[in-house]
Amino acid sequence: MKKIVECVPNFSEGRNAVTIKAIAESIHGVDGVKLLNVEPDKDYNRTVVTFVGEPEGVVEAAFQATLTAARLIDMEHHKGEHPRIGATDVVPFIPVSGVTMADCIRLANVFGKRVASELQIPIYLYEAAATSPARKNLSDVRKGEYEGLAKKLLDPHWCPDFGTAVFNKKSGATVTGARKFLIAYNVNLNTADSSIAQEIALRIRESGRPKKDAEGKPVKNEKGETIKIPGTLGAVKAMGVLVERFNLAQVSINLVDYEVTPPHTAYEEVKKQARTLGADATGSEIVGLTPLKALLMAGKFYNEGATSDEELISAAVERMGLSQLEKFDPAKKIIEYQL
Repeated sequence: MKKIVECVPNFSEGRNAVTIKAIAESIHGVDGVKLLNVEPDKDYNRTVVTFVGEPEGVVEAAFQATLTAARLIDMEHHKGEHPRIGATDVVPFIPVSGVTMADCIRLANVFGKRVASELQIPIYLYEAAATSPARKNLSDVRKGEYEGLAKKLLDPHWCPDFGTAVFNKKSGATVTGARKFLIAYNVNLNTADSSIAQEIALRIRESGRPKKDAEGKPVKNEKGETIKIPGTLGAVKAMGVLVERFNLAQVSINLVDYEVTPPHTAYEEVKKQARTLGADATGSEIVGLTPLKALLMAGKFYNEGATSDEELISAAVERMGLSQLEKFDPAKKIIEYQL
């Protein structure tokens, strides 16, 4: 079986076409790697890039893209809706075929060590490659974002996994690791009130929210730990944002294991929660690529009588409103159709 690894780096630039093109070209020029998707978002000021290939080629492409981002992106001037800690914000390695999660952990370590050594960018390892439980969750590693990074690096608990604890003013830090296939999935609401989207995010995300008393203060247990109210969906991370370009609020979701919570389940739950708040879900979008299986699962949920993949995909796209903001093209958005 051919060894195939997917890499989905996120860069803190979604508006400068010249910079985005340069990053894409740095990946495209590496032998044994196929660039599948480049998806900039002006509101988030962030670009998600997807490429696949043989293990060593994928690591080389990830490094070349990081090198280009370090040269062209200046984090001192970056503003955007999405949390971020560096110019090359996060670089996950994902097993596709002929490779294991352990293989991808090794790739993340090789990549991280080289970036820290040659580019002087502090590196944190997360997810399956995390060196401690506190670093497993990306949101924990990224807490404080770029603006709080200089202070974070002074904390011995947040010494980088590779490189020195020296603030790189231009590039920030980079998080890398190994994980399962993640679907970046956003649900659109019929309101511009991002507080409603955030409330829904708190209700659905697996980590839930702090329990509060009548005065709005967090409730602690006997150990002094804040008690959490778990969310309604497993393997889900979420937050509420305002998409200014369309003047609508979005529940921005990461489906970290789509077999636990597939897109259609997340969509229906957001719709359910939105209605209790006087709002509604009007459509959604998939950022980057999705496995075919996720859309087939949705198609079967919405149209039990469909028999072909085409019918199932059509049902999923229509019922989840995947073309509300931009046309959903299966040929460009489904990973199996790209390979």
